[in-house]
Formats: sequence, C-alpha cells, structure tokens
Amino acid sequence: MKSRSSLAAAFFLTGALALSACSGQVATRNNPAPGASASGGSASNAGTDAMIEQLTFPAEVADNVAGVENYNPWAPSSTSKTYFYEPLMIRSSMNCQVVPWLATDYKWEGPRKLTFTIRDGVKWSDGQPLTANDVVFSLMLGKQYPAVDSIGLWNDTFGAHADSVTAQGNQVVVSFSGNAAAKFDSLITAKIVPQHVWGSVGDPAKYVDTKPVGTGPFKVGSYNGRKLVLDRRDDYWQADKVKVKHLVLEGNYDATNAALKLTSGQLDAYWGEIPNPAQSFQAKDPNLNHFWYAPAGSTVFTPNLTKAPWNDGAFRLAVAQGFDKDQMSQKATYGVMKVASQTGLKLPYAKDLLPDSLANTDTVLKYDTAKANQMLDAAGYKVGSGGFRTNKDGSPLTVKFSVQAGWIDYQAAADVIVRNLKEEKLNASVMTSPPDAVDLQKKNADFDAMLEYLNGGCEVARNLGAKLSSDQFPTKTEVRTNVGRYSDPNTDAIVKKLSGSTDPAEQKQLVGQLVDVMMKSAPVTPLFYAPARMIYRTDKAVGWPSEADPYATNSEMLMIMTKLKSAT
Repeated sequence: MKSRSSLAAAFFLTGALALSACSGQVATRNNPAPGASASGGSASNAGTDAMIEQLTFPAEVADNVAGVENYNPWAPSSTSKTYFYEPLMIRSSMNCQVVPWLATDYKWEGPRKLTFTIRDGVKWSDGQPLTANDVVFSLMLGKQYPAVDSIGLWNDTFGAHADSVTAQGNQVVVSFSGNAAAKFDSLITAKIVPQHVWGSVGDPAKYVDTKPVGTGPFKVGSYNGRKLVLDRRDDYWQADKVKVKHLVLEGNYDATNAALKLTSGQLDAYWGEIPNPAQSFQAKDPNLNHFWYAPAGSTVFTPNLTKAPWNDGAFRLAVAQGFDKDQMSQKATYGVMKVASQTGLKLPYAKDLLPDSLANTDTVLKYDTAKANQMLDAAGYKVGSGGFRTNKDGSPLTVKFSVQAGWIDYQAAADVIVRNLKEEKLNASVMTSPPDAVDLQKKNADFDAMLEYLNGGCEVARNLGAKLSSDQFPTKTEVRTNVGRYSDPNTDAIVKKLSGSTDPAEQKQLVGQLVDVMMKSAPVTPLFYAPARMIYRTDKAVGWPSEADPYATNSEMLMIMTKLKSAT
C-alpha cells in the first residue's frame, strides 16, 4: 500500500537554550498527548549503556541507482543523506522542539537578522575542526549555485532572500533583504560541508562524493553496490550518546518482504507501509514487535473552487458533513490513523493554537448524512427527477472524483467518499488515473475533486497557510500547495502577516483566523491524519519514539540515533 506523507506548530524554550519565536508557531507540551494516533503499544525506554553491535535498516537509495556510490547531500539519489553531513539544528516534527546540533543557539534581531552560535569542539571525520567559516561557505553555495539552494535561502519564497552570510568569531550572521521569519525551519536543516574539501570541487550539484568528510556519527565502512555498512565514529562530538557500532543500510522492500524480515529479525526498523501492522507484525510477538504511526499531516478532500458548485462555501460545508471519516481511516489505514480536525491543525498536538472559542470543542465534522442533505436542500441544490441533485439553475450536477492509480490507501478512501456523495444524492463516480496525469489535472485545474496532502509541519504559514494562499496556485509547469485554488485577499493578508510574525500571541491570533476560514468555508476537508511510519523491534535496541514518548519521527533519524540504548 502506497502512502503520502511528508505538525502543526510549536515553539519551545528548552533548558540552557533560550530560543526566540519563529513565525507561525506556538508552544506545545513535550508530554504524551491524549488521543494521539494509534500505535502498536509502547516499547520500554529502559536499556543499558552497552554497545549495540549492529542495526539494519532499509537502504536510503532506490533500487534503480544501486551501485552508484555518491554521498553528495544535494544529489537526487544520494547513497545516504542522513549520517554524514549534519544540520545546524533539528526541529522535532512531533513536538516542534528546536534541538541544538551544530549550532548551540540562535537569535533573531528583528525579522531581518538571524545569528547562530556554532558549537565548539566538533571535528570533521578527517580530524579537522568545524568552524563558523564552514557554515558560511555551506550557506553561500546556494547563492553561487542556485541548484543546491534547497533551503530557499537566496530566493523570496516564504520570506525575503538573504543579502549576506558572515562569520564573526564562532557566530554566523545571516542578514536578509526583508522579513524572513518564515525561512527559519528550512534554514536550520541546511547540510554543512567542509570548506577545505568542497571549496575545490566546482559546481557542488555535479560533484560525486565517494569519500564523505562529515561531522556525523558514522563513517563509511564498506559498500558493495547493494549493502552500505556504516561504522561508528569514536571521535564524534556526542559519541557518548551513540550506542550503535555498525549501521547496515540494505535493500528496498515491499510490504510482504519487509514484514518477513522484521519478523525474522533481519530488519530492525522499517519506515514503509505494512498493511494492518497490528496483525501482520505486532501481534506475532507483542513484547518485541512495535509500531508507531505518528501523524505527519492530513489526507484532505480538495475540491476545485474554480468550478461550480465547489465555489460555494455552503455546498462544500454540506458535503463535508456527509463524510464518514472513521470508515475512510478503517479502509485506508486499518483504523491506525485518527480522523482529522476540520481546523487543518494536527490535534491534539497543536491544541494550543486553537482559538479560545474552540478550546473545548470537537472540531471534527461528524458523519451525519441527514444533516448534510438538509444543508444541501437549504443551500438550493434540489433533487431532480433522476434522483440526483442539480445545480441551483437546474442543470445536471456531476462529480468526477480523481484518484491516483496504485495509491491503494487513496483508492480505498475514494470508494467511501463516492459512496458518501451518493448518500447525499450527488451523481458521483471515481476517475482513476496515473499519478502523473493527476498532477497534470492539478496544474490545469482540470478536475472536480481529489485527495491530496496537507502538511502538518511546524511552520503553519508554510503549511496550512500555503494551502489557502492565492500565490500558491499550481502553474502550468509546477504543482504548488493550493491545488483547490482558494482565493481571498483577507486570507492572503493573514498568511503574509503570519509568515513574518515572531510574537507567539500574534501567531495564535493569526492562526485562529485561518482556522476560522477552514471551519466556516471548508476550502479543503481534512479526513484522517497521514502517517510518518516507524515499525521496529526491541530485541537489540530500545528508546525508539512511541506514542508514550513522541520525541521524533523517522525524519529525525540523527536524533533517534542519540536516544537508542542497548536492550541488554
């Protein structure tokens, strides 16, 4: 079963690190949230400080490029993107806490100047020290070579572009041409490379990096074109926290093979889809087999608002009232993922962002066919002689629901949606097309309705905000976030203001206005949360993220490697 994933927002002040607010974020709690997504039980975080001899994960590189050894972090298919070149900081996609990494601190001086303090005592794997100049060099590469500006530092997407990056002692100062608060989350993910190596390679996008010199916890042990073995670095700057001696990355598995290898112990963790993991994996040995499908965002029903009747908010709200989201989750995720809030926020993790008026309100639109039909009647969409509703002018009303062929979870949800639409007396059918064809429909606004993804990332302005912003309409050549083409000047102004805000109180007020749009106008309808999957064994290692300890997801493997402890 294929899936789409890529949390709502938070801002943390942690221990010795006093961190300034970032745009579109609010504080959340770092304790388990009641009602979090279902999991296969909590694995004990107890363990010992003994070394773990080896863990085996799936390869990071796809089958079709196996055998090409290249650790370039900007390569489209890098042999490993995770364990050599590290970021400035890591923001947990679950609790949105900013964790110091190569940078120990940051400070905004207004929305146009950001200063990072670079950690002392970090060594590259060749023994040379990391310096602030290495960070400046890495960030400046994107200015000279736009193809490697993956963080968007030098363009005006979601915040003003950078004017300069300079080193002042152990600090790196980034100055921007305008308000750049919304760039923080992408900026801290920048991969830092050594100037003494990369300064002579020319265009970094074309460089084949076969001997990575990084600051990360591992170095290359061996690679035979299929299996990559990484060896723990004893001189890693936080080596005392890394208990894995050897990390093996091998194979790209389908669901059946992954389940077999996990069950037999040949794999220690897996991030792909395994249908019904509670039965196919966890139930076979509940003491050792665990899974946690953290909510990463939401699967949403997206109508085309350039077409009638979807340009009518009353029609959209009525239709949304008739969706059986529980059944959709059951069919698409075996009931693992909870139904999603109409707010567009990932609840309960982002409950502190809710307007006070919704603090104690169930924001899931409950399945109610009778109410949906009453609302459609009241909105003027009458049932015609053929038994189906018509447009307000009496013309036929049909709904062709687009779904990507091969995306089994989407297809399962689409079947329920079409059944629900027919219960609302709408003449609906499923139109299955290849994914590329569906992307073309998005670019050309050539669809009635479809399923897609709403990112639940920590930067609300770039996720929920982008879903509602008119400057994020798809183009003829690019699929952008606002696939449904919702357009409202007031909403655009809210998103723009949120993108530049560093005041938590103002952020909450602005997010509340976006929530109001979602609740009252339903430009998209969140259905069920989309998972960041983590399926793992605890015979060798414990300390994995879980519903009881939701400190990270599979997108923060560097952090996870510092939390794992030996099971024996």
